[in-house]
Amino acid sequence: MHNTEEHQKSVTFRAPTSEDGSDVWDLIRSSGPLDENSIYCNLVQCEHFADTCVIAELDGEIVGWISAFIPPDEADTLFVWQVAVGEAARGRGVAKKMLAELFARPACADVTQLKTTITADNAASWALFNSFAENMDAELEREPHYERDAHFGGKHATEYMVTIGEFAQDESAASEEEATHAN
Repeated sequence: MHNTEEHQKSVTFRAPTSEDGSDVWDLIRSSGPLDENSIYCNLVQCEHFADTCVIAELDGEIVGWISAFIPPDEADTLFVWQVAVGEAARGRGVAKKMLAELFARPACADVTQLKTTITADNAASWALFNSFAENMDAELEREPHYERDAHFGGKHATEYMVTIGEFAQDESAASEEEATHAN
């Protein structure tokens, strides 16, 4: 449980830098059940995809991370790769606020849909993206995408492609931003 003083401390949001790669990797490793990528992968995300990734900090410590990118053939889509929130920041709506931070950035100005993949048993991700869809007044569709046997050789649960949108970015991002500042 968080004590009252700790819970009142402010979480800040920023774009990552290459120096954050190792700390992001550590956060992901401690925030199961996320798939771990190589530290090099997280370093590349921090450096080359900084405009579409976000870090949440609490007292200078990285406590949240979203990696995302705009696919080259879908300029209107933000694909969210991973969302991680450390123990120190849970219960503060950090994941939702990180999404709002991303959609407020110039890099996402033309984005009208969000895609991500989620396993059936990842309750936290389903809650986050269902809430996001509701806040954006958009439909959430899901279908099996990367299948257990066909894609993962039976070694990983099926990942469902989640598509949220289309949504009106300007109006919805503003309401997300208002909700973020109201907390």
